[in-house]
Amino acid sequence: MIRIIVSLLVVCHAGLALPEESAREIVQRADDKFRGKTSRSEMTMTISRPNWSRTVAMKSWSKGRDYALVLITAPAKEKGQAFLKRQNEMWQWVPAIDRMIKIPPSMMSQSWMGSDFTNDDLLKESSILLDYSHEKTGLETIRGYSCHKIELTPLPDAAVVWGKILLWIEEQDYLQIRAEFFDEESELVHTENFYDIRPMGDRTIPTRMEIIPAGKPGHSTTLLIDAIEYNTSIDDAFFSQQNMKRVR
Repeated sequence: MIRIIVSLLVVCHAGLALPEESAREIVQRADDKFRGKTSRSEMTMTISRPNWSRTVAMKSWSKGRDYALVLITAPAKEKGQAFLKRQNEMWQWVPAIDRMIKIPPSMMSQSWMGSDFTNDDLLKESSILLDYSHEKTGLETIRGYSCHKIELTPLPDAAVVWGKILLWIEEQDYLQIRAEFFDEESELVHTENFYDIRPMGDRTIPTRMEIIPAGKPGHSTTLLIDAIEYNTSIDDAFFSQQNMKRVR
């Protein structure tokens, strides 16, 4: 009996290697870690240009990949504006003109609040899991982190903004360290770098993200996560046009 047990242990430890994670599984683990089942956050965005800069403060709520709501809290000129993603529909509430605006798919690649983010970036209209194929292209070291380099290519019928995405995901803790976004002609559009990894809520994540557009010296947008709480209860009804007007 002892000999059988020892033989089984040898097989388990030496003969049966664990299956290697697929590229999609790595991307999903990184996405799930940053997103959580739900999240509530406070963030600060700084838009920098060669001759000026401005800062926008906001609150954000999300639930899975179907629901997101962003409320602008400063500056005073934009305070109260809200942006909603509810499944496949996206909306903007502009209190200054008392108007609800539907954001069509054709506007997903346009600048969000004058920043280097697009509407698609901030409200995650397209899914990096569902709309792309995933391929590991090797390991690379980025700022001291050993990362899986993964190439995302749009599926044939996917309505997405990007022609290709490259992700660098830290291989031990599944932290996204870098991303590059390309247009349909494979020209680099912008690069995202993730910094200041520290505990936030019940996990450790990058808390500063910098986006740098290609070919525009002196242009950048930095997003800081000031506070975040994961996996609290948020009802689907929270993500409604009516709530956009009253959320604080």
